[in-house]
Amino acid sequence: MPASPFTVNGACPHDCPDNCAMKVHVADGKVVKVTGSPDHPMTRGGLCVKVNHYEERVYSPDRVLYPMKRTGPKGSGQFERITWQEALDTIATRWKRLIGDHGPQAILPYCYMGNAGMVSGPWSGDPFFNYLGASINERTFCDSGAVTAYLMTVGPTAAFDPESFEHSKYIIIWASNTISTNLHLWPIIAQAQKKSAKVVVIDPMRTRTAREADWHIPIKPGTDAALALAMMNVIISEDLYDHDYVERYTTGFDELAQRAALYDPGGVAAITGVSGADIHKLAREFATSQPAAIRIGVAIERHSGGGQAVRAITCLPGLVGAFRHVGGGILQMPVWAFPVNWGNVMRPDWLKPGTRVINQWQLGRTLLRDTPETQAPNPPVMSLFVHNSNPVVVAPEQAKTVEGLSRDDLFTVVHEQFLTDTARYADIVLPATTAVENTDVIVPWGTMYAVYNHPAIAPRGEAVSTSEVFRRLAKAMGFTDPFFSRTDEQIVKDSFDWTAPNFKGVTIERMQTEGFVRLNLPSKDQYAPHREGAFPTPSGKLEFKAAMAAGGNFVAPIFRSGSMEFQDGSVVDPLPIFTPPVETAADAPNADQYPLAMVSPKSHAFLNSGYANIARQLRHAPTQRVLMHPRDAAARNLEDGVKVQVLNDRGSFEALVQITDDVLAGMIVAPLGYWASRSSGSTLAAVNSARYADMGRAPTFSDTRVQVRAID
Repeated sequence: MPASPFTVNGACPHDCPDNCAMKVHVADGKVVKVTGSPDHPMTRGGLCVKVNHYEERVYSPDRVLYPMKRTGPKGSGQFERITWQEALDTIATRWKRLIGDHGPQAILPYCYMGNAGMVSGPWSGDPFFNYLGASINERTFCDSGAVTAYLMTVGPTAAFDPESFEHSKYIIIWASNTISTNLHLWPIIAQAQKKSAKVVVIDPMRTRTAREADWHIPIKPGTDAALALAMMNVIISEDLYDHDYVERYTTGFDELAQRAALYDPGGVAAITGVSGADIHKLAREFATSQPAAIRIGVAIERHSGGGQAVRAITCLPGLVGAFRHVGGGILQMPVWAFPVNWGNVMRPDWLKPGTRVINQWQLGRTLLRDTPETQAPNPPVMSLFVHNSNPVVVAPEQAKTVEGLSRDDLFTVVHEQFLTDTARYADIVLPATTAVENTDVIVPWGTMYAVYNHPAIAPRGEAVSTSEVFRRLAKAMGFTDPFFSRTDEQIVKDSFDWTAPNFKGVTIERMQTEGFVRLNLPSKDQYAPHREGAFPTPSGKLEFKAAMAAGGNFVAPIFRSGSMEFQDGSVVDPLPIFTPPVETAADAPNADQYPLAMVSPKSHAFLNSGYANIARQLRHAPTQRVLMHPRDAAARNLEDGVKVQVLNDRGSFEALVQITDDVLAGMIVAPLGYWASRSSGSTLAAVNSARYADMGRAPTFSDTRVQVRAID
């Protein structure tokens, strides 16, 4: 007799600020559909286009369900099935030999946010590799520059409850296509809009979100700091700032005023493409429409001056006293409110002194031993272990990444759900479970709710979770520390400080029973933690002039195992300043040869490279496109829908042109995520630089200059 259908509480595992609570519907031992939890205050019963048919991912015929070893050339995708025992024996034998020949730092882990859970997320392998003595994987793909700047200004504080947007009177969405990448925040903003709040979107492209705003301000890529400083110029010169708040709860105002005086709106108009009149209007409205709030997106950091752009933008609410009010301030990452026990999660105490740090943004250079940071690294990287990431698609300088992965002497292991572009270069592929087959807890970076994920079905085939992979690898390597024998539930328990005030009343049993639990914080109708200052900065105040700048640039510990690392020799201006783009500046040396600035936002249908192999999502976005202004298309005799090559001196990729005035002249927009193996053999990662931004070793996706030409 068939078993009765039932529903399991689940959590979306992805790198998204929403981290939706899900209901997983099971019948006869199979997931038949997933829905959003109607009880979650932000999910409200809905899921995005990426996961609202998650069962199709679970049961995709392309799932990797058994361990495999490579039988053909690297990159060919030719594998044969092997047993788990053979896979583990092969890995352990190779690693022990490498350690004997080169030392453990010849092994490099590589992971990111393919899964965002506390059990299976990017840090899940840190304890194993720290214990092993491998090189440290520094993960600064996303938000590291913004986090650096934010911490320098207001410290590790949530500062703003996303649900409090309903109380805002003026909302600036800066570099975020909220409807595509933070979907469940939009109804809250729309509710405020209906109650007369003005919604302003600052973005180079007229996105889905910009179309729904009251005012879209198109801005030249990489010039956000100049606009923010010009706003300060107007607010200070016209005496629109909150004197009392500035005097009592901030530091460095006099120096900031001197700096802002350098950014006259008329001059900044030429830099940003935003008229002087619009700069004045924006500044006046923001200062006088309290409570005013800003939502910054992760795209804000992705150019050479991205860190200082976030510094300047984060100062704005302090200048006008927006933090006094519920619904006033800035939303970056509420994750700071969660009492995560990072020491237990990452085990930095196991790091051996002097262990080298290798940034994943420069993987290709590292594997080819040509990056200044690891020039001829000693020992060379001889083995790579990849999980929760697809670097062939997301890492820059794609040709170097592929060449490095093609090395005959590089032993690569990939733990994956699918045979991704990266997995095709592996020597061993290990099958990974999906969210409905795992136990986990998601700590979101866009809500105040921890979400518990129950496994709904047994793992398909011989797939195992990330935590189970490291349990098995630890045993194969002979590790006897009981830390490596913990159950997933114990990992959850060890991941938090359950005695912290924000977790008062929060228990693992509540999470398991209710599915999601809000932090013990004032309600969205009362949350204004910095009404009277109390910022967790060295001064206890919002720092227009950042005391932390005296230490130089740094990478926060959430992006790597260990304590905060200051970057030797780097200098950070303690005051916000506009740092022009390197490549896309008008006077860049290669501007004549490569005249177009390229911006590569997240696709509406994919999440980075996730779902770019799923049929339903490919029906939404079947092929790589580049959006181009009619003027630029006409200058190249291009018609809508023609195939083009996008190129610079680093590489090229192919796409179809979509001619639209939704983008500014002089730029193109190429959505991220398409796989090279399902395209022309390369993707937009081929043209991106591995150069760092000004803070946090952040990426520079949007500081890339290209040319576009028709393919005959």
